[in-house]
Amino acid sequence: MIGDNFGIHRPSVRNTTTASEERSGQALSDFLVQLEDYTPTIPDAVTSHYLNSSGFDTTDPRIIRLISIAVQKFIADVANDALQHCKTRSSNTSSGGHGSSSKNQKGSKDRKYNLTTEDLAPALNDYGITVRKAHYFV
Repeated sequence: MIGDNFGIHRPSVRNTTTASEERSGQALSDFLVQLEDYTPTIPDAVTSHYLNSSGFDTTDPRIIRLISIAVQKFIADVANDALQHCKTRSSNTSSGGHGSSSKNQKGSKDRKYNLTTEDLAPALNDYGITVRKAHYFV
């Protein structure tokens, strides 16, 4: 009957696994074995504490380490974006003068950068996190 599927034709489902599925399953099991030996930057106890305080309870240390790795990647991405904002801001202020000398350009490679709220706020804003200064700093 035509009305049973509402005109949608679905392919038949196969119960056999393909070679690519077996390779991805093997890669996943290898990753889980490597995850047991990996020590993330964020300790398991810290990740476990915050997961428990948010209502997530697990006894599998691999899940905790997987979340620690995801958090570590997120923090690294935010820090890298903040660094790019800092470099852009500092290059805009240094190029505002009457021509830049080669000495200034060479010194910019050796320059050390500080993580400030001015750079961190737009980087976090890209990820949907709004940061505002406290009213006593305004």
